[in-house]
Order: sequence, then structure tokens, then C-alpha cells
Amino acid sequence: MCYFFLAAVPFGEEMKIRISIFAVAAGFAVLGASASASAANLIKDGSFEKPAVGEGELTRYSTGQSIGPWQVVGDSGTVDVFGAGFTFGGCNFPAKKGKQQLDLTGASDSATGVQQVIKTRAGTTYDLSLYIGSINSSCIDGATSTVNVFVDGTQLTSFVYTVKKQGTTSSWKKFSTSFQATQSSTTIAFINGDPSNDTYNGIDGVTVKPAQ
Repeated sequence: MCYFFLAAVPFGEEMKIRISIFAVAAGFAVLGASASASAANLIKDGSFEKPAVGEGELTRYSTGQSIGPWQVVGDSGTVDVFGAGFTFGGCNFPAKKGKQQLDLTGASDSATGVQQVIKTRAGTTYDLSLYIGSINSSCIDGATSTVNVFVDGTQLTSFVYTVKKQGTTSSWKKFSTSFQATQSSTTIAFINGDPSNDTYNGIDGVTVKPAQ
């Protein structure tokens, strides 16, 4: 609680002081709202920008390898990072955020994915969101992308994006959920849930922030 005292001053000067106090208080309120609205993303490199991939190329990673702050986990499979302008079989796969994206299916189409350990506060609720990419076209098999979300090794939810409209360019849809942290660090994982005959399951723009 803050208290302000006005000394005996002329009426005009008193009004100026009161206006100044109001302006300062309003400024603090705006700063507080801005800080809350722009809470930092606890996920590092949520758009898979590092290491950089060449234009129109992909880099393949196997279980146990690292992709910047991410670690490839799950079955003995692979995941792919697409560079800007990546195409396959006449189809285009633009990223949703930044220039790059992650394809959970890789070359193995198995229950493989990525995980990252973030700093959290026990008892605090966090909002998690990501974009999932899919495509309905003859250039690949399957028009559904399924991403299984794990928190500290336990499956939190499963997101499914089905593309109904056919086309030659992949599309994105945002999915969100929340969880309550139980300790000072939390492991977030995204695992491919597509069947073995599905060859694209993109994720991009991953964020985790304290719930508002």
C-alpha cells in the first residue's frame, strides 16, 4: 500500500501534484498489464530455427540426437527439420512461424518426437500451445496429423488435425491446453501419433507461458 501526502501548497500547485501522482499510477498499471500480456515463452526455439537448414532442404535427426534445445526421443525413429521453401512431390510445406518447422514423421513414421525441459514453479498453471501442420494431397500419404503431448512422461492430451480440402500446400491449425507444474522443472514432449502410412506431421510455434 502506498500513501501520498500533500503539503500546504497553492491550489494550482496541488492540482499539478495530484495530476502527476495519477499519471505515475496509471503508468505503473500500463506497465504491469504489458508485462503480463507479453510473458516470456518458456520454450526455447519453439519454431525450430536452429541449426539452420538450407533453402529447400531438410535435416534428419535420430532418437538421442539434439536439435538445438530439443532432444529427439521415443521409438528408434527419426524426425525432420524442413528449411524455408521445402517442397516434396509437387507440394509446398511453408513454416507457420519463422522459416523452419519440424516434421514428426521423419523417415520412420514411428512414435518418435522431441522433448524439452523448461523451468517452472510447482503449483503454477501453464498454457501450452502449438501449430500442427497437415496436407490433403496425393503428394504424401494421409491427411490427418496427430500429436501426442506429454508432460513429465505422462500423456496430457492428443491433438488431431484433419485437412478436408485438397491442395498442394500444407496448412496449419493452432491447438492449446494447460497443465499444472509439480516441480521446478518440467519436461514437455511432442510425439508422432500418425499411423505408419502417414508421411507428414508438422509442428511449429510452440509456446508455454504462465496462465493469465
